[in-house]
Amino acid sequence: MAETLPNLPPVLEPLPPFAEPKVSVARWVFRFLRWSTYLATVVTLILLLHKTTPPPVFSTPQAAASAEQKVSQAEQTVSQGQPATLRLDETELNSYLANHLDLSPQAAAAVPSVGAGAPIDADVEQARSSVRDVKVQMEGDQVHAYMVFDLHGREMSLDLVGRLGAADGYLKFKPVSGHIGSLPIPQSALESAVRQLMESPVNREKLRLPSDVSDLRIENGELVTTYH
Repeated sequence: MAETLPNLPPVLEPLPPFAEPKVSVARWVFRFLRWSTYLATVVTLILLLHKTTPPPVFSTPQAAASAEQKVSQAEQTVSQGQPATLRLDETELNSYLANHLDLSPQAAAAVPSVGAGAPIDADVEQARSSVRDVKVQMEGDQVHAYMVFDLHGREMSLDLVGRLGAADGYLKFKPVSGHIGSLPIPQSALESAVRQLMESPVNREKLRLPSDVSDLRIENGELVTTYH
C-alpha cells in the first residue's frame, strides 16, 4: 500500500517589491515653480516693508538761518532786475526743507477705494499727503532723495537717485536708481513711473518753476539755482 504524504501548505510565491508611483517631470516642474513663486512673494513683501537706512544728513538752526538769508538775498537781487545764483549746500538745503515742508507727524487714515481706477490714485494721494520724513543727499551732480511715508497704516521708505534739471520752465528729474523699502525698482519701470508722474496734468503745474528761475541743478554737491 502506497504511503500517503501529509498535506503540506502551499508554497507562497514572494510578492513583487512595492513600486512607488512615479511623478512626472512636468509635475515636479509645476511644484518647483509654485513654491518658487510663494518664496519670491514672501521675499518681495519683506523687502518692500523693510525700510532702508536714511542717508547721513544733518539740519541745524544755523544752517536754516543761512539758507533763509541766501534765499532772501537772491530774491532781493532779482527784484532789482539783476541776475542771481543761489547755492545751498547739503546741510542748508535739509535745514530749509525741515522748516518749510508740511510733514505729517502721524500715519494717515486708509483711503477707501471707490471705483475701478480709484485705488491707484488714492494710494498716490495718500502717500503724498502722509510723508513723515524727507532727507536729501547731494554728491557730484546727483541727488539722493529719501522719504518715509505711511501707506494704509504701513510705514515705508522710498529712495530715488537721479539728476535735477530745468526745461521750458518746469522741474525735470532723470532717475538713475530707486528703491521701495529694500526692493530695487527696475530701471525701465522707474523711468516709466517718473515720466508718467511728470507728464500728469495734475502734477505738471506743481513742477512749474517760478518765472524768474532759469536753471536748477546739482553741482559739486550743492543745489544751484539760477535766476534771470
